[in-house]
Amino acid sequence: MPSFDIVSKTDVHEIDNALAGLAREVAQRFDFKGSRCSIERNENELTVAADDELKLKQMQELLRVHITRRKLDPAALDMQKPEKAAGNSVRQVIRIKQGIDREIAKTIVKAIKDSKLKVQAAVQGDELRISGKNRDDLQDCIKLVRAMKIEQPLQYLNFRD
Repeated sequence: MPSFDIVSKTDVHEIDNALAGLAREVAQRFDFKGSRCSIERNENELTVAADDELKLKQMQELLRVHITRRKLDPAALDMQKPEKAAGNSVRQVIRIKQGIDREIAKTIVKAIKDSKLKVQAAVQGDELRISGKNRDDLQDCIKLVRAMKIEQPLQYLNFRD
């Protein structure tokens, strides 16, 4: 039976490469001279430290630019609320989205069932397996999920006949 998987994975090595490029640019830019702006990754979390709100916004924008240059989707970053740190500095935690959340999976499965396509959707941990008798139905299912505008980057893998 033809099937494919819907997953949401972000390549952490590419994130590291983007962070290295960001660090180089921050070290060279004139407006960051003498500031204590930094960004570091711990597992699936990025911690951005900046002197003030303005520099934090600039760091966020630079991060988006460098993520996009590495051909990653900036929607994979979950920006948390900035918080005050020591002195006047500001810190922000940014989570890297890995896997499909339960609520998003339920939304996708419900949309697929409501579309009356002749496919079955099964949640398997943090990914979805879509199977059906007809390959064209599977391709229509991919079009349907892409049209849903999910706020998380999705990949369609293991398309089998």
